[in-house]
Amino acid sequence: MTPSRHPTPIPELNEAFSEPDVAAPSWSDVEAELSAAEMFWLSTVRRDGRPHVTPLPAIWLEGALHICVGRHEQKAKNLARDSRCVLTTGTNRLRSGLDVVVEGAAERVTDRSRLLRLAELWRTKLDWHFEIGDGAFRDPAGREGLVFRLAPAKVLAFGKAPFTQTRYRFPA
Repeated sequence: MTPSRHPTPIPELNEAFSEPDVAAPSWSDVEAELSAAEMFWLSTVRRDGRPHVTPLPAIWLEGALHICVGRHEQKAKNLARDSRCVLTTGTNRLRSGLDVVVEGAAERVTDRSRLLRLAELWRTKLDWHFEIGDGAFRDPAGREGLVFRLAPAKVLAFGKAPFTQTRYRFPA
């Protein structure tokens, strides 16, 4: 993992929901989890206010998560209307692992050089092959994928060995 060039967030351990005498997970541990994870759960809000949650891969790069969604998918419509969203990753184990919740606003990525770099990461990490179209990914079948960047506004980390609950606040 490449070290982040972005400000290190300030951890706030919630002692009420953490084991006694534990420390918050380091930000480098949280970044390592975000970098290594392949699958995330994207939570957005539909036009009528109902939640929409779906699994999808994400790539951690330079202090932000990046996702790819089909132009006509519900999640793309939701993000176009309201960019606020949550990406969650972790494990389904009770007594091991680190669950991470990233809150923020998604921004479209259309810069060709950035898309080329992200396409290479999708290929090397997930064996997904994309070409770059007009400000978007294109898969071998010609389908268009919009790429979004989610810079964290707030991150929550839930450690399970030992139990910890930590909020990471990002300097403005």
